[in-house]
Amino acid sequence: MDKTSYRKRERHTFLFRLAAGAGAAVLLASALGGCSVVERVQYQWADAGAEHWEEAAVEAGVVSEVEEYYYSHLPEKLQEAYREIYVHLMKYEDSGPFMAGIGVDDFWKSYYAVLADHPEIFWIGTSAQVEESGIGKQVVSYTCETTVDAKERASMKAQLEAAADACISQIPAAASDYEKIKYVYEYIIDTTDYDQGGADTQNIQSVLLYRRSVCAGYSKAFQYILNRMGLFCTYITGTIQGGGDHGWNMVRIGDQYYYVDVTWGDPVFANQVEGSGSNAMNYNYLCCTETELFKTHVPSDSIALPSCTSDDYNYYKMNGYYYETFDYDTIYNALMNSVWNDNAYIVMKFGSSEAYESAKYELFEGNMLNDPGQYLMEINGVGSWNYRYHTDDEFHLITLYWK
Repeated sequence: MDKTSYRKRERHTFLFRLAAGAGAAVLLASALGGCSVVERVQYQWADAGAEHWEEAAVEAGVVSEVEEYYYSHLPEKLQEAYREIYVHLMKYEDSGPFMAGIGVDDFWKSYYAVLADHPEIFWIGTSAQVEESGIGKQVVSYTCETTVDAKERASMKAQLEAAADACISQIPAAASDYEKIKYVYEYIIDTTDYDQGGADTQNIQSVLLYRRSVCAGYSKAFQYILNRMGLFCTYITGTIQGGGDHGWNMVRIGDQYYYVDVTWGDPVFANQVEGSGSNAMNYNYLCCTETELFKTHVPSDSIALPSCTSDDYNYYKMNGYYYETFDYDTIYNALMNSVWNDNAYIVMKFGSSEAYESAKYELFEGNMLNDPGQYLMEINGVGSWNYRYHTDDEFHLITLYWK
């Protein structure tokens, strides 16, 4: 499992140089880009709050155009810090003095929230360095690790926008929000290989430009493209049960929220991590419920999450691949229709473990596959036919590959 950055403070490189005493604090501050202790105190006494940085964003032409889920769930003081960090980063100020009066832990919460809301900040690496004052233990400066030189960012930004727009341009104008989400899900899976050795895998360029990434890159690129279309999508981090750190997404259609895990939809990822041999795109993780996702995914407690309980956009239900119960004739007809239509595979999702187990028994221990196999032998003029299959006990899913 790949390591997802920006999840917990202890998983990042934070270096501290503690200034001892008021004199040292003054000396330290004097080196921080001309920002003196007096200026910082005056700023804090002014109690300008987030509004000060909202105005600074307008003046700098870096006003956010996306729905900031993490920002909206921060307390007011951290919203101020969030907006200060956002303005600095969007102005390519990767280091400098820090004015909001918060400690290291709160700085990290704000910093993480900015990066979670804004995948378009593509030049930030996986670590940050901060300095805190000896008095009050407040952060007085920051230095972010960067992965793209400042001189190259404008050019890469244009390339990323063009790559996202190339995807968006293929979506019909009349497409529903679900259809847009599904298309981007499929597009990223089709054009990206899961590769832990890829370049800059924590950011969107790994997917949109280099086409090789891990979960952070997949999820942020998905978020970036949907945000660019005006759709709500945010970045969620957590862990995999029995595994490591992981990142995925949450989207909204109408007034309902759904989870999406593009990485786990990629058969390349499935082959590397699960050893399943599956070569079909996995739709279990497209607009799924928390009941299904939380069988394997555990979200962090860094942000409050809404209930994701609607299955209105379950892929299998929407496409006729869902069977609430096991009925022999219904499944038999589905199998025969699949081979008659020369499909490469058939996928079937069942509504209960009982129905799923019945289907497995009839398919793999009974004779239910005899007629489809006989048909395939006859039309191909051969005396034998081999097929493969993949079962998913968590999602009650069976996939049969005829070819």
